[in-house]
Amino acid sequence: MSRLIFEKSSPGRTGAYKCKSEGKSEDALSFIPEELRTSNPPDLPEVSELDVIRHYTRLANKNMGVTSNFYPLGSCTMKYNPCVNEEIASMDSFVNIHPYQPQSTVQGALELMWLLEKYLNEITAMDGFTLQPAAGAHGEFTAMLIAKKWFKDKNENRNVILVPDSSHGTNPASAAMGGFQVTQIASNENGLVDLNDLDEKLNEKTACFMMTNPNTLGLFEKDILKIADKVHSKGGLLYYDGANLNATLGLVRPGDAGFDFVHVNVHKTFSTPHGGGGPGAGPVGARGLLAEYLPRPRVKYDGEKWSLDYDCPNSIGRVQAFYGNFSVLVKTLAYILSIGKDSITDVAKLSVLNANYLLAKLKNIFAIPYGDSCMHEFVASAEPQSKLGVKAMDICKRMLDYGYHAPTVYFPLIVKEALMIEPTETESKETLDDYAEIISKIQLEIEQEPEKLHNAPITTPLRRLDDVSAARHPNLRYEKRL
Repeated sequence: MSRLIFEKSSPGRTGAYKCKSEGKSEDALSFIPEELRTSNPPDLPEVSELDVIRHYTRLANKNMGVTSNFYPLGSCTMKYNPCVNEEIASMDSFVNIHPYQPQSTVQGALELMWLLEKYLNEITAMDGFTLQPAAGAHGEFTAMLIAKKWFKDKNENRNVILVPDSSHGTNPASAAMGGFQVTQIASNENGLVDLNDLDEKLNEKTACFMMTNPNTLGLFEKDILKIADKVHSKGGLLYYDGANLNATLGLVRPGDAGFDFVHVNVHKTFSTPHGGGGPGAGPVGARGLLAEYLPRPRVKYDGEKWSLDYDCPNSIGRVQAFYGNFSVLVKTLAYILSIGKDSITDVAKLSVLNANYLLAKLKNIFAIPYGDSCMHEFVASAEPQSKLGVKAMDICKRMLDYGYHAPTVYFPLIVKEALMIEPTETESKETLDDYAEIISKIQLEIEQEPEKLHNAPITTPLRRLDDVSAARHPNLRYEKRL
């Protein structure tokens, strides 16, 4: 096993070079005033530049991401993110500005944000957007604060948020953080919202119904217009969780379907690595008078210059220190512009095509509890394999031995032994064929050598971990061995 970087440390070894000025060598940190220097240097490893490069290269090679192989993580939309967007976001004119410098000196940044809001309005059929929220769940929480102030100003005591039983876990969590009670709406036998259950639980206490469309099972809610009418007839709001916008981009706009406000996971749909791979952003849009409640400031344009508008009397106020995760917003706009208005629907069409192609190739291996077709993702069940003593988690661990990342496992909770698979539009037919072939090989192992799956992964740097203990008792600190 390779040594840790601290274990390679040798006193006095360095990867930095001394600065030279007028032929005279001087301390590279001599420009720092004496009173600002610490007398106790940080306890960092003393290694050469080559050791550092080799160390991080080895770590990178142990990692698995969308640039190393297929990453069908359902609901997360782990699509390929063009490197050119990273280059654009790293331009000096973007990274070397500060949110509090004079607005006259950052007109380009303000124009970028203003333009992105306009595009998001058009894509979602909203009337206004805030770019402040730092991620999808933060966007949900922002929306809950908007709903709370909206009904307070209307003198209506509405304290209940409805969520489907297949919803993302952040939906009820965000609602609870916003001070609401959460009521679950059941799914029917087709995996869609049970309208009878909705009728029974929808009343004058309902503030909002939080929905994802397509839903978490990868199915389009065909009764969405009826649902919108039911919610609005009771005076409630309909909220759109944009986690699955990849499936309908340019084809179905949430506002046209009756949604009152939305959040958009731009780090999923619009090309930015997220999760452990980078920061996210969850812009929130709203229709009509609800848009007046969006966080301030908003970017405005008077025909000559762009500026930050703080004159928003109904706003809920800030939800972040500045105006959003700016580098993510840069990449979002770069992605939209590079795709173009005429081609943006191809994102949705290809993601749906890829998901249905893979579903057709795997439906004879796994159980498919809801329907023979899907939108951008589908939920399979390893319940048939569990009867042979092999669980969904065993299958996922074995996929690592073949160089593939696992799909989302055991979610949504309404499907036993769930495997949630999303291929995204950026994968080729050949990749999907290879993946299906690997699944077929694993199925043979389940039938002939099930112990191989119980012991998987076998070829990875680390074998099977205790996932529960790792989550509950993470050890993220290095301690020197005596």
